[in-house]
Amino acid sequence: MLICPKCGGRLARNGKSFLCPERHCFDIAKSGYVNLLTSDRMNSALPGDNKLMVQSRKNFLDKGYYEILAEALCRTVSAHASEGCRILDAGCGEGYYTDKIAQSIADMNAEIIGIDISKTAADYAAKRTKSAQFAVASVFHMPIESESCDIVTSLFAPYCGEEFQRVLKRGGIFIMAIPAERHLWQLKCAVYDEPYPNAVKDYGLDGFEFLGAEKVLGEIFLPSGEDIAALFSMTPYFYKTGAEGHERLERLESLTTEIGFEVLTYKKL
Repeated sequence: MLICPKCGGRLARNGKSFLCPERHCFDIAKSGYVNLLTSDRMNSALPGDNKLMVQSRKNFLDKGYYEILAEALCRTVSAHASEGCRILDAGCGEGYYTDKIAQSIADMNAEIIGIDISKTAADYAAKRTKSAQFAVASVFHMPIESESCDIVTSLFAPYCGEEFQRVLKRGGIFIMAIPAERHLWQLKCAVYDEPYPNAVKDYGLDGFEFLGAEKVLGEIFLPSGEDIAALFSMTPYFYKTGAEGHERLERLESLTTEIGFEVLTYKKL
């Protein structure tokens, strides 16, 4: 599914590199990922999450706090996957969910690719699982062949409708996870004077038929300030919260909070 970010030609693995027909060459890192993010697509010297953020998210997810979301995602993917299908995880982060997907359909001989704009995230993902190929790239300009994917997944990543439609086959499946109304409600209450629920938006997406939603609700107990800080750094609130809110967060020694997600499924028209 990978194509050259310079000329658009199909990439083929050649030893420790990927090559296109125009002989553009992209070396494969020791961990197994390939960097296909060209300089004109970079919004900073080190785009995406840094090592500290990626490591915090890895530590948090590896403790199973969001296992109920992983299970729901895998159920949905398995329901639509078939022998030899091609799956793209757009904005894969450090590969936790990509790995869960790969494990859940291990007997289907699927081709799985994860892309993320963070080189650190792609490196962690490639170290986590060898059942998928990982690439550094922007979800707004994906080095993925048009109409090559049977399934595209997007979990808490930017929504890029035109790109998702471009890479999906006709009738292909798009699966997206979003936070439910009261996701992390008690965490918000601890940090903010006037917390507000997450906005519920219309499920309709241009170019897609909405197939259904699965709401996944639960509760987690965070026994340490370290886990609380790791969770908070994974959310948009981390960047939008002032000094007072961060100070409140740092004073928390433990926390029990609701978690909630919606797994939405669509079919490309």
